[in-house]
Amino acid sequence: MDGLLNINKPYGVTSFDVVSLVKRLSGERRVGHAGTLDPAATGVLPVCLGRGTRVIEFLVDTTKAYRAEIELGVATDTYDASGRVTQQGDPAGISRAQLDSALASFCGLIQQMPPLYSALKHQGKPLYELARAGITVERRSRPVSIYQLELIDWQLPLVTIEVVCSKGTYLRSLAHDLGQLLGCGAHLKNLIRLRCGLFDIKDSVSVPQLEDAFHHGYWQQFVYSIDSVLIDLTAIVVSNDEEKYIRNGRSLVLEDSGRKVGSNSLKLPVAVETSLENLCRAYALDGSFLGVLRFNPENGQWHPQKVFL
Repeated sequence: MDGLLNINKPYGVTSFDVVSLVKRLSGERRVGHAGTLDPAATGVLPVCLGRGTRVIEFLVDTTKAYRAEIELGVATDTYDASGRVTQQGDPAGISRAQLDSALASFCGLIQQMPPLYSALKHQGKPLYELARAGITVERRSRPVSIYQLELIDWQLPLVTIEVVCSKGTYLRSLAHDLGQLLGCGAHLKNLIRLRCGLFDIKDSVSVPQLEDAFHHGYWQQFVYSIDSVLIDLTAIVVSNDEEKYIRNGRSLVLEDSGRKVGSNSLKLPVAVETSLENLCRAYALDGSFLGVLRFNPENGQWHPQKVFL
């Protein structure tokens, strides 16, 4: 069983819980998810099965879109509604202009401090485990990109935004930092992941739907092919001889004879475009997907990075 599922993760369960459920329903041992969602968050959770687990890295690197509801006036130690209150303030005097200005400051490439209660590890242990044990460790800010940030609703103390961002962006940190900038404190009240790469929440399958599909044998209609997540890579068709090279893991020279090798068909954000520009997906003459090739500018050859036999 090879492919990917676009699952709408429900509230209150972990991403690992969803993976365990898919393992049980499918009987497939190799199952993994592409991008952790907090238990309190809902929305798109791509789950990869079989050989599909080999494209997780490409999904993790894609842009994500979220709808976040932020409550102004209360800050917590976890940066969300589950935490202990650490600050309270009155947001009543905040104007729309102030809010717009504050939100605009988060657009583009920014430095963001991850939450203390997060799955990031320090000396092999998740930060949330250390935090629960009362151990405080020094965290380092890291660069993340906010490609789009739109104010959807504004009814104080609640603010709803939609964000398109890079991997590694914490919406909890964004909510907390917004509250600090406005001076009243804030935390993330609700979070929905609307999109992860090509997977959109409008096309996602709920857990009850998935359970019913496996029970009645129509689960195949929810499985995406492995190469579908690589749609942003240029596709090329190789000859029989070139196919043999790829299957054997050997580098090869691809002459540009009408094949758009090495250029993306879609215009992507710069950070994403740069990471994909030296990759392409290769197909055999019969249309079967062979794998992902990476260009080596030093020798002018394409090397099979991932081959799907």
